[in-house]
Amino acid sequence: MRGSWRGPVKAAVVAAVFCAAMLAPSLVAQVSSYGDKETGPVNDKPPAILNGVGIAQNLNQQLPLGLTFTDDAGKQVQLASYFGKRPAILALVYYQCPMLCSEELNGLTGALQMVKFVPGKDFDVIVVSIDPTEGTDLAAAKKRSYLHRYGHPETAAGWHFLTGTQANIDALTKAVGFGYVKIPGPDGRLTQFAHASSIQIVTPEGKLAQYYMGVEYSPKDLRLGLVEASANRIGSPVDNILTYCYHYDPKTNKHSLIVARVVQLGGLVTVFTLGGFMLVMFRRDARHEGDGTGTGTSDKGSTGTGTKVNG
Repeated sequence: MRGSWRGPVKAAVVAAVFCAAMLAPSLVAQVSSYGDKETGPVNDKPPAILNGVGIAQNLNQQLPLGLTFTDDAGKQVQLASYFGKRPAILALVYYQCPMLCSEELNGLTGALQMVKFVPGKDFDVIVVSIDPTEGTDLAAAKKRSYLHRYGHPETAAGWHFLTGTQANIDALTKAVGFGYVKIPGPDGRLTQFAHASSIQIVTPEGKLAQYYMGVEYSPKDLRLGLVEASANRIGSPVDNILTYCYHYDPKTNKHSLIVARVVQLGGLVTVFTLGGFMLVMFRRDARHEGDGTGTGTSDKGSTGTGTKVNG
């Protein structure tokens, strides 16, 4: 009787795949419509506000090392003071970012925990705020937080959290190719920024050697990037797949575009998984039918294997 269940199962699986394919877009629409005042209609294109946001990979571009910033101890420092001996990892963020900047720095710190190089000895970590209203207290707090997360307080001299004036921020972001725009926060004031997420590897000479996009970074790639940059070698452009931070919804603690993409991905995974199961099941049936090993019962009281039943 084993063959009797296959027809209904096939029908059920086909129905499940069809339903998953039909439901995925509607789920995305539901996610977006939760705060339609913030997210607008669902489509595959980034919202218009992101037109000025992005990362241009200015490989081999010289950073303006003469720029002056304020470090996490309140001292005025030139970018040049961090170069000349070893490469650096540069991250452009803002310290009061509701979500994405923390994810970026968390990803960087986690990757560096698996890289057997020492900050302050083999390379430096330079984090610069793009918000000119942020000051030393915020920078110092971020440094304490990530130094604790990294787990090696003895490397404090290799971690630098900087703040600066609008003019110097503009000069640095232009050199890096870091496009961002100011946007209103939940209170309606222009206190947040739409931006993309990336980190940059910089040579000891202060030239941009490699870009890494997103918020998760491969320890192997970071190690290789630092090794090549230490020899003043410039890497190649990477796929410009950007993670955007453009609007923070305090009700969901999420970024709307990211949530929609996650739901879309989940729907596609469901469809492909069920489709793969159907393919395997259909091919197995075809193979059984082809070699004459059908599983149905005969009308002469025998089993599917041809053995006669007594009685």
